[in-house]
Amino acid sequence: MAVILNRRFLIAQMLLLVLVAIVVGMPNAKILSVTYYPFLIALGIMDLIYIALLISKAKRGMESTGPNDIIVFVWVIILIWELASTKLALTPNVIVPTPEEVFNVFATSYDTLWESVVSSTSLLMVGYLGGILAGVVLGVICGWIPRLREMFFPIANVMAPIPPTVFAPYLVVLMPTFRSASACIILLGVFWPQFLNMVLRVSSLDPKLMDNARALCVKGPAMVTKIILPYVTPGILQGLRVSLTTAFLMLTFAEMIGARAGIGFFITNANIYANYAAVIAGIIVCGVVVTVLSAITSWVQRRFTLWR
Repeated sequence: MAVILNRRFLIAQMLLLVLVAIVVGMPNAKILSVTYYPFLIALGIMDLIYIALLISKAKRGMESTGPNDIIVFVWVIILIWELASTKLALTPNVIVPTPEEVFNVFATSYDTLWESVVSSTSLLMVGYLGGILAGVVLGVICGWIPRLREMFFPIANVMAPIPPTVFAPYLVVLMPTFRSASACIILLGVFWPQFLNMVLRVSSLDPKLMDNARALCVKGPAMVTKIILPYVTPGILQGLRVSLTTAFLMLTFAEMIGARAGIGFFITNANIYANYAAVIAGIIVCGVVVTVLSAITSWVQRRFTLWR
């Protein structure tokens, strides 16, 4: 507990108390049509996450200034935002919504936001997992067979740098639904880097190992997999987070080209109606979803990386 209750922790809590006092006690220069309770609840949730992170690090014997510095930075930004928008009215009313208006979106549109998260996550997983699986399987095959490697590796080097978004107009026409077109865009963004990674990893294996694996082909694919898999698994795991970032970027774009659900659609639709409070709320949701998915990916990497 002494590790947690230090000067940095007390500074963070004092800033939070000052922020709450300003929200509740300082008169508003801007007339609000919403209550500040969702905003205060959001502040409390952020502080609980911060404290839980400190406790988790303390239990593992880790002493880090990162969480303290991050939360102080967050409180300062929100404090400036609150003063400039709500209390002093220094910012344009439409373009810069108040924190109260932004966090009220979570209270009034939580069902729509939740449906958007579910829709986006399911679409993301289809494209992400499909791209990973196709990239690994085809990459291992092309890395395994020299003739295929010489044929498809140059093609992959040309295709990989092309942003999958340029294919969006054609995919929208080609695929039966906007959702399937969106899944293809995500899949393409993940597939090419994973394919190149696997080809390079398999082709760089010790020639003697490859000869032994080819000799075991007669005994079935299971014997080959048992030899090759330990060498390609680290490459798959290392690329998970990078592929996830790429997939989420493709997801956000894909949902803006014709989707009727998802986080990207929620943000685009709010932007059309100049509802910038909902736009910022959607951006916050994107950040939360990416953080959670990244944490899950990191856990998978730690759990299944063979050399750890």
